[in-house]
Amino acid sequence: MDYKKAGVDIEAGYRSVELMKKHVQQTMRPEVLTNLGGFSGAFSMEKFKDMEKPTLVSGTDGVGTKLKLAFLLDKHDTVGIDCVAMCVNDIACAGGEPLFFLDYIACGKNVPEKIAAIVSGVAAGCIQSEAALIGGETAEMPGFYPEDEYDLAGFAVGVVDEKDLITGRDLKSGDVLIGMASSGVHSNGFSLVRKVFEMTAESLNTYHEELGTTLGEALLAPTKIYVKALKAVKGAGVTVKACSHITGGGFYENIPRMLIEGKRAVVEKDSYPVPPIFAKLKREGEIAEEMMYNTYNMGLGMILAVDRADVDKAMEAIRTAGETPYVVGRIEDGEKGVALC
Repeated sequence: MDYKKAGVDIEAGYRSVELMKKHVQQTMRPEVLTNLGGFSGAFSMEKFKDMEKPTLVSGTDGVGTKLKLAFLLDKHDTVGIDCVAMCVNDIACAGGEPLFFLDYIACGKNVPEKIAAIVSGVAAGCIQSEAALIGGETAEMPGFYPEDEYDLAGFAVGVVDEKDLITGRDLKSGDVLIGMASSGVHSNGFSLVRKVFEMTAESLNTYHEELGTTLGEALLAPTKIYVKALKAVKGAGVTVKACSHITGGGFYENIPRMLIEGKRAVVEKDSYPVPPIFAKLKREGEIAEEMMYNTYNMGLGMILAVDRADVDKAMEAIRTAGETPYVVGRIEDGEKGVALC
């Protein structure tokens, strides 16, 4: 008896590392001090030296049951983007700049080419967010996961000068809400998605005119990463007073998280186009509208509040960064919460 006969292939692990190196290398930043394959990743603090009060911000998350679609379609090169996005978007909406990322892949069987495809997506997400992929772990766990399945999670660290933290403390009535378009469902609510739509390769590969793509392509569209857009807004001299990453819990849970007591957000539902995947999901699942807004991003992956005088500059900066912004509402005095109208 040996480890391989027990279900763990050490040689496959070595090959996975070799295959992923070319993807990891593309994410490197000057501050990275170690190479892939060490016991830890080292990152220089040189980045912090010009800040008055350098403050670390962190985020950790996974992809959730969206992975089930990747298994069915045997497509593994985009879920890594989702994993990175879920972490770095949280850092960005606190005002932070992502510095580095680490991933964790747990699988039933280490297939090096599949692991490398997953990591290629992680690297793509890191490139989009300008974060270095400085380490990670691939755990082969036979008997715990089925051979053709895996889980994917990650952890990111960023930095912000304390004075630039986005906290909502300066929100006032009349501030304007700007929403940035999502790419679709992103990485939340897939347990419900999988109850509504038939989860077979045939169903997911079926083209739908209303979507302009197959169902699987619409659902697997990777989560938008808004790091560069928020950096561009800051670079334009605009102060983001409050910011919310619209993830699980949709509008009703996430928008109040960016508010202070005595302020409420009013969002106008007809102020931007809702992607057709949400209409299809609502119709076929017979899901109440309130539940849709309480579960999904409904076409807005990030919402920020700025002073009315800064709206045009903020919108232009977001467009320049390649994202699509909409004026979607306002801040009012009132009980902390969100109203949709």
